[in-house]
Parts: sequence; C-alpha cells; structure tokens
Amino acid sequence: MWYEYLAAGIFLIIGYFFGSFSTGYIIGKKHGHNLQSEGSGNIGATNAMRTMGKGLGALTFIGDLLKAFIPTLLVRFVYCPMLGYAEDMTYVVTLITGLGVFIGHIFPFYLKFKGGKGIAVSAAVIIATSADGGLGMWMIFIGIALFIVIVAITGYVSVGSLVVMWYFPIYEILKFHDSYYFWQALGLGCIFLALIYIKHAGNIKRLIQGKENSIYKSRNKKRGIS
Repeated sequence: MWYEYLAAGIFLIIGYFFGSFSTGYIIGKKHGHNLQSEGSGNIGATNAMRTMGKGLGALTFIGDLLKAFIPTLLVRFVYCPMLGYAEDMTYVVTLITGLGVFIGHIFPFYLKFKGGKGIAVSAAVIIATSADGGLGMWMIFIGIALFIVIVAITGYVSVGSLVVMWYFPIYEILKFHDSYYFWQALGLGCIFLALIYIKHAGNIKRLIQGKENSIYKSRNKKRGIS
C-alpha cells in the first residue's frame, strides 16, 4: 500500500534527524575539543574516549545509544501495536527507523556528512528491533560474548565490530526466512552491513597493512613499553 511506503519514508527521515544529533561532537565542543580534528577525526564514542577521557567518552556512548533507542522503541512498542502490525512487519518498520538513525549518525548534514562509524548506534538498533526473550536475545548474548572474545584475542575493536555486525543478515535469515517480509528485512540488514564496512574501510586497510590501533599497543604506550 502507498501509505505504508509513505510511513516508511517518514520514519526513515525521523530516524535520520535523531541520528544527526552528534553526541560526541556536541560534548566535545562544550569541553573545548573538536573531535573532527583530534585523534582519529571520528566523532564516535571510541575517539571521544581516547581524546576526552573515559567519562566524556562514556557519556558520548550513552548519548549515541539513547538517540537510537528513543525513536526505535517508540515505533516498535507504540506505533506498530496501535496499527496491529504482526511481528515481521513491526521488525521491518522499526529497522527502517533504526536505519534512519544510523544514516544520520554516519552522515550528519550539518557536519558536511562526516559522522561516526555507527557501532554504538547499530548495537542499540539490534537490541531495539530483536530483543524478544527468544532467538534475538540469545543472539545478542552470543554477539556480546563473541565481540569480547575477538577483541581479547586480536586486540582490535574494529575486528570485533565488523564480525559481530553480521548479526543483521544472520538473524533475519533465521527469524524471518518464511515471512512475507523476508526480503525487505534482509535487504535492510544488508544495507546496514554494507554501510558499516564502507565506514570501516580505513580500519580494514590498516588491518591489512598491520597499522591498525591495538588496545594492547595503547596500554603498552601508557606504561612506557615499546
């Protein structure tokens, strides 16, 4: 129906404006920092923590989570139930909203479309769309454990992030393979995944070249170990 496409477009736009609230950039400016010209030049929580310290980095992370949680949870638990949407349709509409937040975060219009890499926002969207006490909850726990193990073994946060973000298509295949909206759900999940890999192109290049920042190297530098 045409009105469903219209609603999807509206939620995508609403999500985009929520996502465009660049928490790290705003917090940085208030504390005399410009994250776009410090550290990695990224406005996300990781660079905020490296540049401004753990406290403001954590605040950036929380802000990025909230700007994704607020619109997606309202859509999932208020809008969709009001219209009597089934589980698969609810997932698609909520994921469209989350995609809008994600795009707004990585391409904020007022920062010349140079935003964060979207890992915190993606994590919030995953939780908001699929935390259901069943398959989604189990996959979230597995994803968290897998991320911790990968980072602990490799020392690279980027590797853990890139692997875990395959959650989207895997969950959609397992959960909605026989749904009428399967291809819509899978398509949206693949857009998420593709954009995450595009935003991490620099990290992937540095990983191949052996120049990516390792959490172990960072700790050794602080201790004065070469």
